[in-house]
Amino acid sequence: MTDNAIECTGLVYRFGATRAVDDVDFTVAAGEVFGLLGPNGAGKTTTIRAITTLLPVPAGMIRVFGHDVTRAKMAVRRLIGYVPQQLSADAGLTGRENVTLFARVYDVPRRERADRVVRALDAVGLDEVADRMASTYSGGMVRRLELAQALVSSPGLLILDEPTIGLDPIARTSVWERLNEVRTATGMTVLVTTHSMDEAAQHCDRLALMHRGTIRALGTPDHLTSRLDRLAPAEHPATLEDVFRHYADTGLDDRTGGEFRDVRSTRRTASRLG
Repeated sequence: MTDNAIECTGLVYRFGATRAVDDVDFTVAAGEVFGLLGPNGAGKTTTIRAITTLLPVPAGMIRVFGHDVTRAKMAVRRLIGYVPQQLSADAGLTGRENVTLFARVYDVPRRERADRVVRALDAVGLDEVADRMASTYSGGMVRRLELAQALVSSPGLLILDEPTIGLDPIARTSVWERLNEVRTATGMTVLVTTHSMDEAAQHCDRLALMHRGTIRALGTPDHLTSRLDRLAPAEHPATLEDVFRHYADTGLDDRTGGEFRDVRSTRRTASRLG
C-alpha cells in the first residue's frame, strides 16, 4: 500500500472526437474523503468509471493503492467498492440476498461470505430488515443497502457516484451517518461525486471542481471559498455554491447537460428513491 489511494496523471478519455476528460491530474490520500464537484457532463462519472476499471485507459494514467488500473485490473477491483448513480439493488431479492450476490461478484471467499454479509448489513443499520424484500424498502434504505453491497468486500477505497440522489434530507443524513461510522471504524478512503454543496462542505476533506473535462479548482472547502473571496471580493463571505458558480456557471450551455441517457437514468433513479 502507498500513502495515496488514487493517483491520476494526465487522464484523458474520449468518446469519439469529444474529450470527456482532458488531462486530469489529482491524488487522493489514503483515509481521505475526496469530492468531485461539477455540472452534469463535466467528466466526473467518466473519471470514476476509469478509476474503477470500467473504462479502458492507457497504462500509467491511474493507480489505485499503487496498482495500475490497466495492468492490474483484478488487484484494483479487489480493493474498491462502488455505488453508481443508477440503482444496483434488485427489488426481487431480500436485502440479505442482494448483499450476498455482491459478495459473490466481489469474489469474497465462500467461507467468509455469510459473516461478511451480516457485518455489512449491520454497518448500515439494515440487520433487522435484512430478510425483507428490497421492494419494500424506503429510498434511504435502498441507498444504505447499496452501500452494504459495496462494503461487503471490505474495500480500502469506496467510490460513490451521487450517493444521495433523490433522497430527502433525513435519508441523506442517515446515509452519511452510516458512512462516517464505517470510515471511523476502518480508515477507508472515500471518493464521492455530489451536487450537494452542503454535503461537500460538511463531509469532504478536499474537493476538485471539474468543468468540461478539466479540473478548474482543487483544495479544501475553506481554501476554495477563501480563494474566491480574494479573486472576487463580495459583501458576504463566499460559499461553495459561489465557488461552483464561479468556475462552472457559463449560462445555458448544451454541453453541460450530459447525454439524454444520463438524464434519463438519473431521473429514473431519483424517481425510484423518492
